[in-house]
Amino acid sequence: MIIRKRLAAGVCALLAALTAGLAFPAGAAAGEPTGQDAPKVDLVLDVSGSMRARDIDGQSRMAAAKQAFNEVLDATPEEVELGIRTLGADYPGDDRKTGCKDTAQLYPVGPLDRTEAKTAVATLTPTGWTPIGPALLKAAGDLDGGDGSKRIVLISDGEDTCAPLDPCEVAREIAAKGIGLTIDTLGLVPTAKLSRQLSCIAEATGGTYTSVEHQDELTDRVNQLVDRAADPVVTPVPAEGADRCAGAPALKSGLYTDREEFGQQRFYRVDVRPGQELRASVSVAADRAVNPGYGVLMRAVTSKGREIVRGEAAGNGRTDVISTGLRYPKAESDDEDAPAEAVCLAVSHSFSAASGVKTTPGLPLELTVDVVDAPSQAGDVAAFGLGRGWWLLGVLILTGFLAGLVWGWLSRWRVAVWRTN
Repeated sequence: MIIRKRLAAGVCALLAALTAGLAFPAGAAAGEPTGQDAPKVDLVLDVSGSMRARDIDGQSRMAAAKQAFNEVLDATPEEVELGIRTLGADYPGDDRKTGCKDTAQLYPVGPLDRTEAKTAVATLTPTGWTPIGPALLKAAGDLDGGDGSKRIVLISDGEDTCAPLDPCEVAREIAAKGIGLTIDTLGLVPTAKLSRQLSCIAEATGGTYTSVEHQDELTDRVNQLVDRAADPVVTPVPAEGADRCAGAPALKSGLYTDREEFGQQRFYRVDVRPGQELRASVSVAADRAVNPGYGVLMRAVTSKGREIVRGEAAGNGRTDVISTGLRYPKAESDDEDAPAEAVCLAVSHSFSAASGVKTTPGLPLELTVDVVDAPSQAGDVAAFGLGRGWWLLGVLILTGFLAGLVWGWLSRWRVAVWRTN
């Protein structure tokens, strides 16, 4: 029994190693940074009455947020232009119409004066409603202009109280404008309903959602997001795909954006020379209400329509963005003057519009293309996908053979002992 367990453990370890060897190498980043303006961040803070609750490390949510903001302001990189917007900070009354307009710029987006910003934060007192949707619209206006990275960091402890202006729909509208703005959300001691709403807002723009229950978690996460805004930004290049391979636009390595209508297929052409590898990925975003159950398909085909390789992914309605990718290595040629092969990327999706939803323009599509030097023995990689895992496969076969011999000898020995006794 002990020997059997050891053999099983050895086989499992080899399988794990083989799996690691089979993994595809990560695709190289496409495109070059093009953002010339300073990165901008707008911190949007919920100052509604519920922020009085004392459930974050023995202090109120508002006190924890103030302390976190002070530390973030101290650590903000010099090159980042930062602003602070509030929601629910000024109107304490019961009039819904007035309460849902309660959002203001506490500190304008621009070069940071840390003392002035801290003084403004110190004046905040939990007051009114939670107009998340209107605050996001205003925050997008705060960041208008320029080609640098733009990021909204929304911090709230409760769901929006100003429907029917759904904040998730507002986020989709912002994403549809194509201004490169990302919304990250943080929920303070969130309920399940708040988590769903903040997740939806973040996913609509390619941002992140984080649940926060401690003050140091809030500080660390906001610092990470502000630092991330200072990273170089790559601006997608518009590319209009064709409805057939023959008329497809020729693309080089880079990041591209397009729109694809429901039931449509778009073609893009990439030239791949012998000894090179094509790596491509595509993301399709639902910037409006769609029916659950959908997928995206990317195929690499020859100019005559023969499929070379494909990538596909399916969704179930729980995310607004779905992505897939593929890679095609072209084997080297003995002919130095061998021409490049025209490979067409065919992209299609199975999203369907919900009842009463406009079908035009098409859904936003983002395409990454990267043509790099192919690995050695590219033909083997394309045919079997094993790459450097061949030697691990050989080790696994040899180990299995030896294990079989040992197991057979042990079985014969046990039978002999049984007969003797």
